[in-house]
Amino acid sequence: WSGMLGLSMSIIIRMELSMTSFMKNESIYNFIITSHALIMIFFFVMPMLMGGFGNWLMPIMMNSMDMSFPRMNNMSFWLLPPSLMLLIFGMMLGSGSGTGWTMYPPLSNSMFHSSMSMDLTIFSLHMAGTSSILGSINMITSVMTIRSNFMHLNKISLFSWSIMLTSILL
Repeated sequence: WSGMLGLSMSIIIRMELSMTSFMKNESIYNFIITSHALIMIFFFVMPMLMGGFGNWLMPIMMNSMDMSFPRMNNMSFWLLPPSLMLLIFGMMLGSGSGTGWTMYPPLSNSMFHSSMSMDLTIFSLHMAGTSSILGSINMITSVMTIRSNFMHLNKISLFSWSIMLTSILL
């Protein structure tokens, strides 16, 4: 569902770019740009590719039963629905939370964000980031500890290395 939501936002963004002032409201357009980035990164790419696919395939490739901390994945995934709700509430309050390419108050104009919409959106971003960091801790720990005794680091599959490298970069 997050992929379809992100796709629909991409279509709206492309329509606005091709037909200037199609939406007639820059605040909503800026919110769509901001939420498109958050939804595609924190609700589509990280949970689906890293969390879902990685949690299923990586233990198989490492000859293990499960990840190092399977309950940590549950905690990290349960942070995503409230984060999405905070993002939606941030859109509804005041003039919305879209600021174009940045969300942080020192970099955005406080005249347009006098309500708590910006605070809710930033808190949503931090909750989604915490979710990703918890998943990354689990991935890094799993690559280093769930290997069987005969599997040295040079025998680990490229997929497991890429998951670990992506987690470290996060």
